Amino acid sequence: MSEAPQSPWQTAKITRIEKRTPRVTSFFFALSRPFAYRAGQHVDVRLTAPDGYQARRSYSIASAPESGATIELAIEKLDDGEVSPFFHDIAAVGDEIELRGPLGGHFVWSDGDGGPLLLVGGGSGVVPLMAMVRHRTLRKSAVPVALMFSVRVWDEVIFRDELIGLGDGRDGFELVLTLTREAPRRPSDYSRRIDTAMVMQALTRLPRPPALAFVCGSNTFVSAAARALIDAGIPAEIIRTERYGV
Repeated sequence: MSEAPQSPWQTAKITRIEKRTPRVTSFFFALSRPFAYRAGQHVDVRLTAPDGYQARRSYSIASAPESGATIELAIEKLDDGEVSPFFHDIAAVGDEIELRGPLGGHFVWSDGDGGPLLLVGGGSGVVPLMAMVRHRTLRKSAVPVALMFSVRVWDEVIFRDELIGLGDGRDGFELVLTLTREAPRRPSDYSRRIDTAMVMQALTRLPRPPALAFVCGSNTFVSAAARALIDAGIPAEIIRTERYGV
């Protein structure tokens, strides 16, 4: 699918709200004009105040393209933000908001693109990667995938139960969790930042070297993680990155 930067704004109604972690909540939106999208794409959300002031933010789509006319956005609350506090503190089921999309044509994957895949996410950077994982599952794809997911503490593991349920390796999906400020909860988890040694160990869980690698998170996380991938022997030309914040 080609990028659609001029997608028109449309209204979308909140149909469900599900708390994922203390600071991340999923909002499910029924689109007034459903669109096709690829796993990894995002939408722009626009809020308009009574005085006409508008605030816009981009949010990755967490749901798989097979989800139909409803999309899921997993929104992290930023205390000094203009948009996320509205969703966490004010928004309710039945509210309508404006959004447009899908946007983004580089950080995307479909099962037809092949693999193996190495996915690397920091914090809420796991959201577009989750769309890829869900797409793979719903397509019953045999593409091998390893997801490296770094968070500070256990309670911040977004989609934790779903990922752990998938990540036993039985269908070719491997989950590598690392907690940077807490001792690991499972024998297979780590307790440090993602580094070259951890990447090299994750690669042993794939049957062959990855054909594509996707890295998403803060600027500092992506820079460090991408360097770890390269130092582990992954060619820079197969690494796709998406950054936010600092």
